[in-house]
Amino acid sequence: MILTYFKIAFRRLQRSRLYTLINLVGLTVGIASCLLIGLFIINELGYDRFNANADRIVRITMQFGEGGKEKFATTGTKAGPQLQRTFPQVENFVRTTGGSVVTKYGSQMYIEKRFLYADSAFFKVFSFPLLKGDPKTVLDAPNKVVITQSTARKYFGNADPIGKAISVAWYGPPKIFQVTGIAADAPENSQIKFDFIGSFSSIDASKHEEWWTANYVTYLLLQKPGQLPVFQQQLNAYMRGVSKSELKMPANGPLLYNLEPLLWVHLHSVLDGLEPNGSATTVYILGIIALLTLLIACINYTNLATVQSSAKSTEIGIRKVLGAQKSQLFGQFIGESFLLTIFALVLAAVLAFLFMPYFNQLTGKALVFSSLLTPFPLLALIGLCVVIALTSGAYPAFVLSNAKLISILKSSLRLSSSGGFFRKSLIVFQFWVSVCLIIATIIVVRQLNYMRHKDLGYDKDHVIAVSIDSHVHALYEGIKKNIGKLPGVISVTGANAMPTFVEWGDNISADNGHGKLNLNITCLPSDVGLIKTLNMKLIAGADFSDDEFKLMDTTNKRKNFKYSCILNETAAKAIGWTPEQAIGKNIDKGAPGTVVGVIKDFHFSSLHEPIGPMMLFLDTSFTNYYLVKVSGANVPATLQALQSLWKSRVPTMPFEYRFLDDEYDSLYKTEQKTAAIFSIFSTLAILLACMGLFALSAFATVQRTKEIGIRKVLGASVSGIVSLIARDFLALTFIAVVIASPVAWYFMNRWLQDFAYRVNVDAWVFIAAGASAILIAFLTVSFQAIKAAMANPVESLRSE
Repeated sequence: MILTYFKIAFRRLQRSRLYTLINLVGLTVGIASCLLIGLFIINELGYDRFNANADRIVRITMQFGEGGKEKFATTGTKAGPQLQRTFPQVENFVRTTGGSVVTKYGSQMYIEKRFLYADSAFFKVFSFPLLKGDPKTVLDAPNKVVITQSTARKYFGNADPIGKAISVAWYGPPKIFQVTGIAADAPENSQIKFDFIGSFSSIDASKHEEWWTANYVTYLLLQKPGQLPVFQQQLNAYMRGVSKSELKMPANGPLLYNLEPLLWVHLHSVLDGLEPNGSATTVYILGIIALLTLLIACINYTNLATVQSSAKSTEIGIRKVLGAQKSQLFGQFIGESFLLTIFALVLAAVLAFLFMPYFNQLTGKALVFSSLLTPFPLLALIGLCVVIALTSGAYPAFVLSNAKLISILKSSLRLSSSGGFFRKSLIVFQFWVSVCLIIATIIVVRQLNYMRHKDLGYDKDHVIAVSIDSHVHALYEGIKKNIGKLPGVISVTGANAMPTFVEWGDNISADNGHGKLNLNITCLPSDVGLIKTLNMKLIAGADFSDDEFKLMDTTNKRKNFKYSCILNETAAKAIGWTPEQAIGKNIDKGAPGTVVGVIKDFHFSSLHEPIGPMMLFLDTSFTNYYLVKVSGANVPATLQALQSLWKSRVPTMPFEYRFLDDEYDSLYKTEQKTAAIFSIFSTLAILLACMGLFALSAFATVQRTKEIGIRKVLGASVSGIVSLIARDFLALTFIAVVIASPVAWYFMNRWLQDFAYRVNVDAWVFIAAGASAILIAFLTVSFQAIKAAMANPVESLRSE
């Protein structure tokens, strides 16, 4: 019996090729979207769950300042060991830090960006598989390093790397590290990613325990799960005592530590650690979009299956006369839905596999299709197939199986394609989703364009940032002069960080005429010429000069040391000075300094954050980059000249450069991905909705063929007939626009609140989105309406 149902369903699907194709394409695209986005969501929700101790690991973050407004994901070196000594809940700790290093083995030399220093308990606290080496000893002494499988192949090929020596340069002269272990490559969904793990005892900071100098991401391993709430209360009380008695900090801004569960950090913490965090909002949005896309496809099936009921009336009548029960008819039509869903599922799997590389590029992930072949995803797919078949097929199956025989014999179960409150509601819902996505896409793209073209307070175009290390510092001035002489180079300077994102936090004190004032401030150690190179605007005073280096006297225990600094507008105002008043004033930053200039505010972090107090201070000993302004006339030739100069002057370090505008764009990768995702899925949603509308209008046109013929004979125009057919559908689209606009306005306003600098949500956005949806719907319906209106009425009336 079931086999017979499937045979009949297959034949019916073959006969109704247009409707079958539209339903199949819609369901295939909807299911493929769910598969791809499902993999993404599984990956995001599974972050760090591979750790056996995941429910006992917490990350320490710090906050201080008035009201605790200064917050960082890093701590000083003392936090981990001191908390282990003080609190019995703490079983172990791991401090981590790292970044780019220059490595050398034999003739091979690389700049490695994923070199991590970690305490010896690293492999005890975290569950990264150690393929070779003893977890207890691989990091238990200075100058030991564990490398990953892929790194071992890169440096040593098939040879055994254990015991081999690698030169590593990181903020100082090179050190020789011995390879003591090989770890499996870090999982893609891990906050901690590395190619090398060096022993934390290798760095000078490990020799001193300090509350401040917060450059280290610290993790604690608790004795038992569930200890966090009570421990957090105890820790707050302890740190208030430390702040008062040891650190001499004010009561309204003590140094406090917050404990974040490891599994919570990636999606919910506002503080990035060893890598940028994900976004729970993005996960929710993607999940909702996937389900809405699939729902639109299911709505198409429901509508089309219902309006086709007149074509099935003869078959239904015969089966009822022959004694078919409601349950049998219901089962038959549900079988048709299951058959179509199975076909769509197979095609969707193929489509998802083909588009996986593009989706990975879009999301920045390394997802693999084989992840779907594990038990849980397979069961989820089967469940999804059942839900789709039931939700999309249940209503038309119920309508058809419950039709009364007398109705079938009298009217052949004739239904209007656009009639019925339920079907109208489904059409409105489809276009409601589409309009919401169109509005969201417009606003996201506008915000991205706003960020790209906003005046940042400096010129980021045609500026090349070249990484330098301790070897270059010895040759710093000579190389800088050589770079300045290259063809195409306008100016060159140096800085500790690129102006796109400055992290150096410090505390200064100054007398504003009403007493001594302390201020937490962002600092950028800089060289002479930074303002000129970046085309910053000097409001008062002057730029740094070479003569001011003479004031930085390091003899006699730095007793005569003085530095020069330049404040931004916000810093001067926070202290209580006008730009002109600030010039010549003294500032203390652990050493006395003098304000020589005030510059216009510039954005030194993401536009998510407002501009805060900023200070440039003259010091090249912390320089990490040459910033080279080029003419832009022949950039490849300038880069080639830079590289040739580098190879001749700096044989100890590979040439590595970045463009400042690319670095700025990288701050908004999440927003760029969001814009791309909205664009793609809003397009899919509107296309699927239009496919359903196209089929419904085609069916409406067929049902009204005789009526159209009579109207033409009586003198109706083509435009009148098009208006007759299209107006009902356009009215539904208009209703969808009216409902979607306030909903989209609310959620996009919420999204824009994450930006300190943002676009306004103007009325034209909703007008444009609504007009686009109505126009698309009109063009979709008009195709069939014009075709029917242009037909010869004799053909349509011949059978009468």
